[in-house]
Amino acid sequence: MAFDLSESRRPPLACTVRGCNLPLQRRDRSLVCDAGHSYDIARSGYVNLLQPQDRRSRVAGDSKAAIEARAALLDAGVGRTLINAIADLAAALELGRLKAAPTVVDLGCGSGEGLAAIVGQRAATGIGIDLSPAAADHSARRFPDLAWVVANADRRLPLLDASVDLVVSIHGRRNPAETARVLQPHGCLLIAVPAADDLIELRELVQGARVERDRGEAVLAEHQTQFESIERSAIREAVELDRDSLLEVLRGTYRGARRAAAERVATLDRLRVTMASDVFLLRLR
Repeated sequence: MAFDLSESRRPPLACTVRGCNLPLQRRDRSLVCDAGHSYDIARSGYVNLLQPQDRRSRVAGDSKAAIEARAALLDAGVGRTLINAIADLAAALELGRLKAAPTVVDLGCGSGEGLAAIVGQRAATGIGIDLSPAAADHSARRFPDLAWVVANADRRLPLLDASVDLVVSIHGRRNPAETARVLQPHGCLLIAVPAADDLIELRELVQGARVERDRGEAVLAEHQTQFESIERSAIREAVELDRDSLLEVLRGTYRGARRAAAERVATLDRLRVTMASDVFLLRLR
């Protein structure tokens, strides 16, 4: 179950009270540190480690509707090519050679399928971190054997120093300095970002313009101090989507929510859409 107490599978979580950062251990239905700080485990199985100063708003992170839309698409196979490719890349890495089970952390884990796919291919301790309680709740109910945490990945990660073998970010958050802190020596980082032509047909139809933005060089630049680039690849496919699936894409990405796009969204029927991601494998220097 999540937050397993066994030594080999215990998630290396740290207290998020400012200045504490002590290890968290499970005690009944809570996680506690030696300083006495305590965090209740929700009924669904996740734990909220978010501190008041780490909140961006009263309603933090993605909405329940957005999380459910992404999950529905993945259940229908839309987006699975990327998830499977990331899981295959992770399975091929040499991780945790000094212990039985490596620790894998997913930043901005969303509906949880990415982390579940990775852990499903190898024995590993999986920790999903997301700012959204809706994401953590959904993931905990769907994948109860993994640890799901609400925290702000843009701030200090709720993890012990040098305690993680692999960090993954699939169209999610990135924090180079904190990722470097929590990775073990020569640990790995897998990043997937939308490619310049990702959903280009749908974006052009809804937004009225064909705008392509390459994020790759920015990803490499922001990580170059702490990481070396090992491999770069592209995952690309064209999928035929019906109206319902197109609307799920819009809900999951918040595109089409503006009133100005309402008329174009109303005309959606079937559309062949490019789904494309640039994937980077980096290693801690």
